[in-house]
Amino acid sequence: MDIQATAQQLFTGARASHDWDHTIRVLRLCEQIGPVEQADMDVLRVAALLHDIGRSHQDAAKGALCHAIHGAVLAKPIVDDLAVSSERKDNILHCIRTHRFRGCHIPETLEAKVLFDADKLDAIGAIGIARAYLFAGEIGARLHSPGIDPEKSAPYSIDDTGFREYRVKLRKIKYRMMTSAGKRMADERHQFMTAFFNRFLQEYDGEI
Repeated sequence: MDIQATAQQLFTGARASHDWDHTIRVLRLCEQIGPVEQADMDVLRVAALLHDIGRSHQDAAKGALCHAIHGAVLAKPIVDDLAVSSERKDNILHCIRTHRFRGCHIPETLEAKVLFDADKLDAIGAIGIARAYLFAGEIGARLHSPGIDPEKSAPYSIDDTGFREYRVKLRKIKYRMMTSAGKRMADERHQFMTAFFNRFLQEYDGEI
C-alpha cells in the first residue's frame, strides 16, 4: 500500500489551515526529531501522514467532535492492512489518538510524543502565526476583538481570532513539549511568536 497516496486523497477539500501541506510539514519535523530521540520511524511516518485525517470532520462539526479520536477510527482500516506487527499498528493508532493539544488522551509511547511535538511545532513560530490567521479567516473571525476576554470567547465564532488562538493555546505550547529535541526547537519559535503578538497589539492600538 502507498500510505502517502492513500492519506493524501483523504485531504481533498480540507481547509488550508489543516491541509496536506500541514501534514507534510509535520512529517518533516518527525523526520528531524524522531532519529534524535531514537523513535521507530516506521510507526512515526505512518502516524504523521494519517494524524489529521479527521480534522475536516471536526471543522464540519464546529469543534463538537475531536478530530484526533475520530481520526484514529478512520485510520484503523488503513492501518489494519499494513504489513507490520500488531504492536506497531496499535502504536500508530495511539499516536493519532493522542496528538491533539486539547485532547483527553495523553501520548504514552515515544513515537506519540514525537508526533505531538512535531504537530505543535507547526502551530507556533512564523508558520503558526500564519496558520492561526488563516484559520480565523476560514471561519469568518475578525482581525482582533479588543475588550473581549479571549479565554471566554467561543471557538468557531467571530471572536475566534488569531490573537485568541495565541492566548488560549499557542503561548502554552512551549511548556507542553515532550521530547528534548522538540523543546529546543520550540524555544526559538516561541520567542519569535511572542514578539510578533506584542507588536501586533501595539500596532492595532496605533501606539507605533
